[in-house]
Amino acid sequence: MSNLKIAVQKSGRLHQDSMQLLKDIGISINNGKDQLKASAQNFPLEIFYLRNGDIPQYLKDGVVDAAIIGENVLAEKATDILKLEKLGFSKCRVSIAIPKGVSYENVSDLEGKQIATSYPNTVNRFLEENNINASIHVINGSVEIAPNIGLADAIVDIVSSGSTLFKNNLTEKNVILTSEAVLSVSPKISDSKQELLNTLRFRIRSVLKGRQSKYILLNAPDDKLNDIIKILPGMNSPTVLPLAKKGWSSVHSVIDKNQFWEIIDALKQNGAEGILICSIEKMVI
Repeated sequence: MSNLKIAVQKSGRLHQDSMQLLKDIGISINNGKDQLKASAQNFPLEIFYLRNGDIPQYLKDGVVDAAIIGENVLAEKATDILKLEKLGFSKCRVSIAIPKGVSYENVSDLEGKQIATSYPNTVNRFLEENNINASIHVINGSVEIAPNIGLADAIVDIVSSGSTLFKNNLTEKNVILTSEAVLSVSPKISDSKQELLNTLRFRIRSVLKGRQSKYILLNAPDDKLNDIIKILPGMNSPTVLPLAKKGWSSVHSVIDKNQFWEIIDALKQNGAEGILICSIEKMVI
């Protein structure tokens, strides 16, 4: 069986997070400095390190079987590429921003304006959906300076923290789309490669589920067990074990990390004590 070929961005934060995910799912990769391709030592897998903007075409052509790529790039260059799994990192948004102090009520204020962007296809779709006629000036890199040098009235660009907009005296007005890293697949992937990708996807889901969850252990008075169990549904139901201390039990469960403090507060209000929270490396369900 030939190796599964997967593309990742060759540098930057998306690259780092992608490689960490592969490490977390047990893929050992011996990649030297400035290599464009590397093989896994313990899985039939080859990694291609590519420019983010080039990855969609590699997927379309079947040069790679899968990729870890930002949704914003697929929205711009390959809306037909299938996204198998949202990966929960490299989150950002593609937004409209204008100079501070410029009047802006809604998207209709873009009528007749000049918009600078690195995402012309995304912007064109947005303008068409909102029946706005505006001119697009395509810029690759440093889009934020366009209004300051009189090149555009507004920009559409990636926003993460918003600090770059602030430094360039711009204000975010409308979010066109939200984005995060996704696992995507080539339409030309073979059946044998699809089996390998399914194995990889299973591992990824186990890691992502672990990242989204916390393991919780606590002591509970037996007369409060029913109330506490209602707060802790767990994967199926909580594990309850009697303690040496009469009238008390130990309760083990899994909670969503996004509901962490709400659950902790509810548990304490219902008599839980000695609450211990642990990270979960992987969770197979």
